[in-house]
This record gives sequence, structure tokens and C-alpha cells, in this order.
Amino acid sequence: MKILVIEDDPKTGDYLKKGLRESGYAVDLSRTGRDGLHMALMNPYDLVVLDVTLPGIDGWQIMPALREKGDVRVMFLTARDQLSDRIRGLELGADDYLVKPFSFTELVLRIRTLLRRGVSRDADVYQVADLKLDVLRRKVTREGVEIGLTNKEYLLLHLLVKHQGEALSRTLIASEVWNMNFDSDTNVVDVAVKRLRAKVDRPFATPLIHTVRNVGYSFGDAPDEPEAVT
Repeated sequence: MKILVIEDDPKTGDYLKKGLRESGYAVDLSRTGRDGLHMALMNPYDLVVLDVTLPGIDGWQIMPALREKGDVRVMFLTARDQLSDRIRGLELGADDYLVKPFSFTELVLRIRTLLRRGVSRDADVYQVADLKLDVLRRKVTREGVEIGLTNKEYLLLHLLVKHQGEALSRTLIASEVWNMNFDSDTNVVDVAVKRLRAKVDRPFATPLIHTVRNVGYSFGDAPDEPEAVT
């Protein structure tokens, strides 16, 4: 597994590079935003560990370009510890958000979870009504039309499709897709579902993503109960 660390602090960057290599990963290190983004786009990495405050361009600016690439997981590792920062990072599409100072043991455990989640699967192709999700190719089509999704949108859809017909709570979705404990004061899950609906449901006649009142969401060609508007 190959990791790119984008970190401008020399001490922290060298520490991460050394520690992650000792943990069995191939690691590249960039100390500026522009160089880091170029490396991420030009090379096949399994994970990017990304600081927010960087010279040149910052982590917030880098994140959309990484999501457009779509095939790399991203973890923010930053001193930006406000709840609003965490929400922003996750809404931009990060797979995880860890605040400095951090435990290296926790960092490695989170990395292992992210990389494990990215390769595990129960089926190669899922078919629900007229929607087809090809896990091997990370390709989603509906009525034969390919739907372009960000990495986070794909993970959310994969979870819903994998548990089609089940009512999934916001807590479960937040844990599985963002590796975070659900905070009722945040709307990360609802915002992500709204964006996914705009791509998967709205262009087509039959909605597949359904709101389960007081619980969360379900996926299928018919809702289990009348749905609330979100």
C-alpha cells in the first residue's frame, strides 16, 4: 500500500514518513500544496494524508481535485480542531479527519480501517431496479446511463445498495462512510444524501433513495413507509 503525506512542518512530516514506513507502507512526502497535488494526480496512491494549512495552496483547495480523481482515499491530519472545520473537511469528501496532536497508534489504526474498507466487498456487481453498481470498476449506471460520483458519494451509495431494503440510521451511515461518531448537531449525512439523490434519483422517474422517518435512509424501488421531506 502506497501513501502520500502532504505536510509542511519538517518535524511532523519526517516523523510520519519514518513511522508509516516502519508500519509497512510505502510513503512519499511533499512539503507544499502544489507539489503534493501534482504528486497525487500523477501517481497511484492508496491514501493521501493531507494537512489543511500548507504553503501555495491549502488542503481545502486540494481536496476537490483529489475527489475528481476519485480513486484515492484521503485523511485530513491537521491542527484545525473546530467542529466547523471537521464538517467542512468531511463535506469536501475526506474519508477521515484526525486532529493534531495525535496518537500515532490511532493514526495507524484509522489508516488500516480506511484501506481495508476500500478493498473489501461482498459482491462484484449489484443490481437494484434499473441501477447497476459495478464494484470492480467503481462504475454506477442507471437506465444504462453512467453516473459520475465522488469517492464519498460512491461509498455512501455502495453502503445503501449493499443493505437494500434495510433502514440504515444516520449513526450507522456516519460510522461506515466517514468513520465518525454521529453528532445530532451536524447534517453531514443529510447533505451527502441530498447530493447523491440529485445524481441518482432526480434525473429518473422512480426514486430509489428513501427517507425513513426518525431513523435515516433506505434504498430500493419502493419505500417501506411514507417518507418525510428532507
